[in-house]
Amino acid sequence: MSHFLYLVRHGQQEHAEHGIDDGPLSERGRAQAHAIGRRLATVPFSQSFTSPLDRALETAAIIDSYTQGPSVTPTNLLFDCVPSSGEDAPAHYDSFFSGVNPADIEAGQAQMNDAISTFFTRSREDKHTLLVTHNFVIGYFVRELLGLPEWNWLTLGTGNTALTVLRRRSIRPDELKLFGDLSHLEPSERTGVNWFPDL
Repeated sequence: MSHFLYLVRHGQQEHAEHGIDDGPLSERGRAQAHAIGRRLATVPFSQSFTSPLDRALETAAIIDSYTQGPSVTPTNLLFDCVPSSGEDAPAHYDSFFSGVNPADIEAGQAQMNDAISTFFTRSREDKHTLLVTHNFVIGYFVRELLGLPEWNWLTLGTGNTALTVLRRRSIRPDELKLFGDLSHLEPSERTGVNWFPDL
């Protein structure tokens, strides 16, 4: 038996390029959310959760209009955060962490510890859980599944409404089924990862 976790990054936020912390989706972000909603329409979700930030709430509401199962529930465990880099992060990341309040990093790590213990679970029957959240949170879940060093969540970036699917198995090894998949979007609709190549 397996617990499938479907992690979806929120759609493109309006005016995100201006450094605004939160806000509604842009027109493109709403189109992205409809596309991932259509893609997930036949998944038999047993539970659905979202970050309480506006860009995630709006994305989740659009997805919810397509999917079956219980309505999406906001939770602070999926809030946008900066977890710890651990003890052995490459010096390359020092400048990033120097710009973050240490108290916020401590809070982010505590949040991720709680999120992992709450959602990163096994099941005695097939179970499908939707999590609409943020880039760093998704990276942390994938790092946990793969057993990578603490800091590796920094290297696992995904685009807006990218789909990542983790499979927690009751007996056999866990699986990373999809990571950052954007096949529901045309190349011109893909945003949120500045290194993404033109295809």
